[in-house]
Parts: sequence; structure tokens; C-alpha cells
Amino acid sequence: MTDRILVFYGSYRTDRAGIRLANYTVSTLQARGNDVELIDAKAIDLPILDRMYKEYAPGTAPDRLEALARKIVAADAFVFVTGEYNWGPQPGLKNLTDHFLEEWFWRPAAVLSYSAGAIGGARANVAWHATLSEMGMVVTSSTITVGPILGALDESGRPTGEAGARLERAFPRFADDLAWWTEAAKRQRDLRKPPY
Repeated sequence: MTDRILVFYGSYRTDRAGIRLANYTVSTLQARGNDVELIDAKAIDLPILDRMYKEYAPGTAPDRLEALARKIVAADAFVFVTGEYNWGPQPGLKNLTDHFLEEWFWRPAAVLSYSAGAIGGARANVAWHATLSEMGMVVTSSTITVGPILGALDESGRPTGEAGARLERAFPRFADDLAWWTEAAKRQRDLRKPPY
């Protein structure tokens, strides 16, 4: 059975190196037979959070918020690709996710991070795990850090050099972990309605 996976990416920078990792993630998960869509925070361009989706009366949320809510609710799993800004995740990605809450519940999430340096955004990765867990997702233990990002993937999102080789070695386990939790969550939702 095909899994519906949303891959979220949050950089608003003009020269976005992390989009390479987001594109690699989408294409690699698609090659495994998944139905995958990239959700680019910059392209959606939600305003700084004022009102969450649930705070709008039914049918009155802005169209882009309504459309994204439907996609999130229909997804089986999520992948978050985040850069590290001053030891934390990207504000564009955090802002996008904060517009929703219950829409995220009872599905698995996985995290890939990156940075210009060798540490690969590890601190943002750790912070993101706690945030996603608080938002009702089951965050997989397999995670990937990519750095330096410009040495790991070319402009087309193809792995290059030693950092790219590390990514290619790590990705199958990362994807297998997400697939296992996705199947488990689907079965549990079929077996029993979530408690809230």
C-alpha cells in the first residue's frame, strides 16, 4: 500500500541550499513507491502566526491555510527538513507548523537537518524532535544530519562527495523506520479511534 508523505521545508533565503536536501528526500521516498509532496513554507508564505487554523470559524480560513490543513489531515506521515539557525530550526518552518495542531495528531514524523558546517544542523534536529512530539506526532528515532550541505548534494539534489555518500548510506534506515511507524499508526487508527 502506498504511503502519503508530506515533506516540509522552511527556508526563506534567496540562496537556499537546503532545498537540495528536500528535493533529494522527495525523489528518494518516491522511488520507494510512496506518494510524496514537497510543502515549501516560502511558496505557501503564511503570515506570522496570529490565528491558528482551528481558530477560524468553519469555512472562513484563508484558502492557502484551508488547502494545507486538508493535505496534513490526509497524510500518513511527515518529514521535516530543517536548517540550523543559531542552534535552532528555521523560523519559516516553525511558523508554518504552528498554524496547526490537531491536524498533526497520531501520525509519525521524521527529521533531516543540515548546515553549512560539518555538524549538519544537529542542534536544530534535536530541538525539532521535542517540538514535533509536543504537537502530537510520533517522532522516529532515525534521523539524518547533513553537512556541509553544499558538499553533500549538487544543485539537482544528487549526492556528491563523502557527505553525499554518508547521506545515501543513512537514508534507507531512515526511510525504513518511517515506513514501519507509518504502517503501525495506520493499523492502530483502523483498530481503534484515537482517544482525543
